[in-house]
Amino acid sequence: MRISRLYIPLSMGAGKPVELDDDSAHYVRSVLRLKKGDAIILFNGDGGEYHGAVSEVSRKTVLIAVHQRHERNVESPLHITLGLSVARGDRMDWSVQKAVELGVRHITPLLTERCVVQFKGEKKPQRLQHWQKIVQHAAEQSGRTVLPALAEIELLQNWVNHQQGLKVFLDPYAQTSLTQLQPIDMRVTLLTGPEGGFAEHERDIAKAAGFVPVRLGSRILRTETASITALAAVQMLWGDFGMHTLPVHV
Repeated sequence: MRISRLYIPLSMGAGKPVELDDDSAHYVRSVLRLKKGDAIILFNGDGGEYHGAVSEVSRKTVLIAVHQRHERNVESPLHITLGLSVARGDRMDWSVQKAVELGVRHITPLLTERCVVQFKGEKKPQRLQHWQKIVQHAAEQSGRTVLPALAEIELLQNWVNHQQGLKVFLDPYAQTSLTQLQPIDMRVTLLTGPEGGFAEHERDIAKAAGFVPVRLGSRILRTETASITALAAVQMLWGDFGMHTLPVHV
């Protein structure tokens, strides 16, 4: 039987009860429908899991009794940063969710010339909060014990100048493939374009900042497909998807 996992941004320890906030309490009580005595796993991003059980569940309070901490590292040896051009609605949500599942360490939503999403008034903090929830739930589902960092929404031209490692941007017209490159200090920074693609001057800005244009096959991919494909590819080449790490049977 699978035990539910829940991210709680609190200091935890064996024998120390944890009172859930309103959102987490509602999730445990009304979505998971856990009862007193049911097992649950908590994590707070420190690299471990805290195994415990529901000790009290009511309309006002949900308490978790923490029994023991287990160290559990499922992070890829490849440190991946993703500059994700903002896309519309479900496409952006999908990209953020799958990036977390595929092991990304940092995500920065980027505004580009052909971005079709406009942020007015309170829209920007609301969208960030929405994406942060997606990051949290994806980490819970995928078994990660470290929460990927979600940065503030930034302009492309500002972001490109502060990145490290092998820097790559996805360009369907490029001549270079990922197999011709190597990560630097096991770090890769991926830059993916908006639904309308990068403008020519944005390609120039990226290349001036040291980004290498890379082509993913002979077909043009949608923005949400491109980011997921690139993440899976670099994990296969240099991260923890590599087939070369498996035993060979003759």
